[in-house]
Amino acid sequence: MANTSGLWRLRLTMATTVAIIIAVTTLAFSAILWWFDALDIVTLLATVAIFNVAQWLLAPYLVNMMYKVKKAEPGERPELQGMIEQISQRSGISTPKLMISSLQIPNAFAYGSPLTGNMVAVTDGLLTGLEPEEVEAVIGHEVGHLKHHDMQAMMIVSFLPSLFYILARSLLWSSWFGGSNGKKSDGGSLALVGGLSMIVYFILTLLNLGLSRQREYFADRHATEVVPDGARKLREGLAKISSKTWTQQRRGEKIADSGFKTLFISDPDRAGIDVAEMQTARFGEPDSQLVEDILHRRVTGFDSFMELFSTHPNIVKRLQALNPDQ
Repeated sequence: MANTSGLWRLRLTMATTVAIIIAVTTLAFSAILWWFDALDIVTLLATVAIFNVAQWLLAPYLVNMMYKVKKAEPGERPELQGMIEQISQRSGISTPKLMISSLQIPNAFAYGSPLTGNMVAVTDGLLTGLEPEEVEAVIGHEVGHLKHHDMQAMMIVSFLPSLFYILARSLLWSSWFGGSNGKKSDGGSLALVGGLSMIVYFILTLLNLGLSRQREYFADRHATEVVPDGARKLREGLAKISSKTWTQQRRGEKIADSGFKTLFISDPDRAGIDVAEMQTARFGEPDSQLVEDILHRRVTGFDSFMELFSTHPNIVKRLQALNPDQ
């Protein structure tokens, strides 16, 4: 009962976040249209929409190039192929393509578009750094993203801050170099509305980051539902991913460009922060003790503040959410 209650609370939180994003966007656009007596917003909307749809359709090809990803051919990596087929069957979705990235950081990501189909990629670093049962839980998380249509959802909501950013830049440029879009479009008014649009962009960005973190929790929960003993396996896997990524960074090893870090199961840019948040843990201990140390670390107000600017949850809170005793 407690598990079901937590799932519904998570769904309600995500729905509330989406509603707030839509409400803020609608209110801000209504104010701008009123101020400029029907500012020609149609062209701007169309431009940003085309850009975002094109990015969604073509991003998988860019991801494959950036992260050195290749498709696992039939018969290649049979253990992984079996994992992803079984997890997809339990999840009630078609089996995505298994992709292998030659990156040495331990990570995984789900992505795709109508042009490429759905894909789940795992890195060489994940396969060498985690135990098979932990890899299984990670794949369960990534399949959860596909089942919940997270790529499409985040593309839609990311359209809104992009729109306000371009609108803010356009209005600020017009205020500096002159322009006339309506009765109230003097330089001062353009600068004012441009500045307010930039504030709306910042607010929507924070809301989008919050939604991204919520969807990570949701995908974590999915892994616990489709992978036997999934909560334990995923907790141990996430702890290892953060610690091993930070170790590689400290050694000066090249870490992948994180321009698409929202795809990853763990944000590589947060690895140092995550390890700091796990600083009470003793990494030489067994996996279960490592997780236990992390679970008992107190999350400070500063930790929660820094989390606001991250695509992924605070590692301590994330592992606590996976703890059946919480």
